[in-house]
Amino acid sequence: AFKMFSNNDEAIINKKLPKELLLRIFSFLDVVTLCRCAQVSRSWNVLALDGSNWQRIDLFDFQRDIEGRVVENISKRCGGFLRKLSLRGCQGVGDSALRTFAQNCRNIELLNLNGCTKITDSTCNSLSKFCPKLKYLELDSCTSITNLSLKAISEGCPLLETLYISWCDQVTKDGVQALVRCCPGLRSLFLKGCTQLEDEALKHIGAHCPELVTLNLQTCSQITDEGLITICRGCHRLQSLCVSGCANLTDAILNALGQNCPRLRILEVARCSQLTDVGFTTLARNCHELEKMDLEECVQVSLCLNSSEFPCPARGILSHCELITDDGIRHLGSGPCAHNRLEVIELDNCPLITDASLEHLKTCHSLDRIELYDCQQITRAGIKRLRTHLPNIKVHAYFAPVTPPPSVGGSRQRFCRCCILL
Repeated sequence: AFKMFSNNDEAIINKKLPKELLLRIFSFLDVVTLCRCAQVSRSWNVLALDGSNWQRIDLFDFQRDIEGRVVENISKRCGGFLRKLSLRGCQGVGDSALRTFAQNCRNIELLNLNGCTKITDSTCNSLSKFCPKLKYLELDSCTSITNLSLKAISEGCPLLETLYISWCDQVTKDGVQALVRCCPGLRSLFLKGCTQLEDEALKHIGAHCPELVTLNLQTCSQITDEGLITICRGCHRLQSLCVSGCANLTDAILNALGQNCPRLRILEVARCSQLTDVGFTTLARNCHELEKMDLEECVQVSLCLNSSEFPCPARGILSHCELITDDGIRHLGSGPCAHNRLEVIELDNCPLITDASLEHLKTCHSLDRIELYDCQQITRAGIKRLRTHLPNIKVHAYFAPVTPPPSVGGSRQRFCRCCILL
């Protein structure tokens, strides 16, 4: 074994195996292993650091405190071979290093700069100038990014399909307009926390993004039904929509989704407190592919509809929907799809439900997990009965310990010392 892998270029493995085969073997190794192989011998150093082995690099699980020069070195080594690079969380990397990277790696298709807080519009100018094949770009939490970045990307990266600019709160409708007009193939757009966006931005998206599949507008609190209805009418392929925290929205957007977006799979409307049961009837009639609905804190939802009128996703988040009663869970559990489709239901902080709700769910044979935190009327006995029908279900609940009775007689104090001090 020592002769096979000894630390010199005359080892048997180097003599027996062609360099092309060794290079092929190295192509399956991760970053850490390649770096270790590069230290074995001179010939392995050349093979391990060959650009063809570095087509996909993710430094997130390797080392996040890297400096810009490391990125520059990687780019010079990989050149045109590099297709995918993740620098997520690498806060030490700035515009200068990424300019060198863009100049050297002109075939890059996927670039993740999530949390690279030093970068500015200059980086996007470099990408625009040198990286026309870019399809996927993450800039989440890069708070120095402005509309100038979106304008640059739109001009130089027309193939862009996925863009993350969550928490880039300097972005406005002007940046969105510039982006969507020149990137007609956009499929996924993440604008979470872009608090300056208004309905005008959504109208540009609806007019220019017919291929849009995923849209995240969480906490874009200025948007209203008017803007989102434009999205529904222009983006018929929409499968995932998150508008959690957009408190101005009403049932009108549920009607628009039901009428225009039949492929919808994921709907997140947490804290949209104006939505009601009535709005979900239109949604249910046409959106038969729903897999997940997050209705947390939709306080007007009670589920008191006919079972055929309420959509039954694989995962239903109904936390803090305080009007939901046992009757509502009965409607949900008796739906035509619930028996073999419902996998997860979150009912924490629903104070009106009792053990009867668990009885209504016992025929949902796919149910894998149920959340029941702070459901005061749920008992251990009710959970035990549910488990007789669904033995593998994971039940997350909390029962406060019983308060001990006051001591009788004796000289022991009723309260602990802490209580006396308070």
